[in-house]
Amino acid sequence: MTTTATAAPAAAPPARKFKLTWQVLLLGLLALLFLLSVARVLTGANDITSGGAIGAALMAAVPIGLAGLGGLWSERAGVVNIGLEGIMILGTWFGAWGAIVTGNPWVGVLAGAVGGLVGAALHAVATVTFGVDHVVSGVALNILGLGVTKYLSTLVFAEMSGGGDTQSPRIPAMTTVSLPWIGGPLQELEAKHWFFLSDLAGVLRGLTQNVSLFTLLGVLLVPLTFWLLWRTAFGLRLRSVGERPVAAESLGVNVYFYKYVAVLASGVFAGLGGAFLAIVAAGTYREGQTGGRGFIGLATVIFGNWRPGGLAAGAGLFGYTDALQLRQGGTSVHALLLVVGLLLVAVAIWQLVKQQRSRAALLTGIAAIAVLVVFAVTDTIPEQFTSFTPHLTTLLVLSLASQRLRMPAADGLPYRRGQAK
Repeated sequence: MTTTATAAPAAAPPARKFKLTWQVLLLGLLALLFLLSVARVLTGANDITSGGAIGAALMAAVPIGLAGLGGLWSERAGVVNIGLEGIMILGTWFGAWGAIVTGNPWVGVLAGAVGGLVGAALHAVATVTFGVDHVVSGVALNILGLGVTKYLSTLVFAEMSGGGDTQSPRIPAMTTVSLPWIGGPLQELEAKHWFFLSDLAGVLRGLTQNVSLFTLLGVLLVPLTFWLLWRTAFGLRLRSVGERPVAAESLGVNVYFYKYVAVLASGVFAGLGGAFLAIVAAGTYREGQTGGRGFIGLATVIFGNWRPGGLAAGAGLFGYTDALQLRQGGTSVHALLLVVGLLLVAVAIWQLVKQQRSRAALLTGIAAIAVLVVFAVTDTIPEQFTSFTPHLTTLLVLSLASQRLRMPAADGLPYRRGQAK
């Protein structure tokens, strides 16, 4: 008697995980620029890809990105830093003060970083050493930053010519740089309003002409952060503290040291963001000029899934929408509705075909139809709504990205040396 062995069905090959490479990123950026070009041609809103708008977007994105880097460093070590707004406020005041007293804006940059470092040191002592709740300490730091700068302005700036209780005198201008020989040709090509080519010229002109050295520093800190945290032993230890501090301690990692380093670094980054607002963006210190950018920086950390690249994309998105609503208001924002509608259509198709999520695709499709209908029946967006555009954009993006997010496992959790778990 013979038996026939039935062969086991072959295991299905594992699904290939999507990997973001520089080629994919470049194609995505070109596709987005193509959509913006379509919207510009159909609506006549030439400012959405102009060199001025892109330059303003870059300037608006840098302080948000610096605040986000501060949140990234802190939370990767397990410390939630809600006090980024207060630290940025300290950075604006000390940055302006250092530049005005010495007449050198780079001294102001250093002073802003030191001011942020002092604020972060208070947060580190409270949370890491004494175990104070991270949110409570952060809220207290926000209140402290506002009160301290108000007192210092009354004490220092009110006595200076051109200053007052709520603002400083003018700050010495920061040096700007441009790539030589290409500014004129790019401007001429942009002025022709050709499809895609003029839009590409406008983007390149905004990114390469009249860019402050402080802006370049802020941009370079993003890849530097990635290299330090993901390509060095120091970064591995710091991230392990935010994921499994007890396991890290068992391997000889000084958990308290790395938490302190991360929180202090977050203060330096946020302080630099505040100094940028005062020295580059405004040229003066004004009370309340941070405008909640510290909180928006935290939102970019979540949007970027606690990674530098995603954080930079979130900061760029917010900076772009902020720049548009300040330059042309309702006209440019109305043109963006077409871009948002087309992007939602693409997302719905992706969810239906690639991810097999029919319900999510249906909801996204309904949202796309609603946006396109609003675009079709209106000619402009009321001013009351355009001022809220950057915040609304951040909320929408966070809601769409919420399913893929994973925060560090020990983020916000108290830690004591020798604890069992």
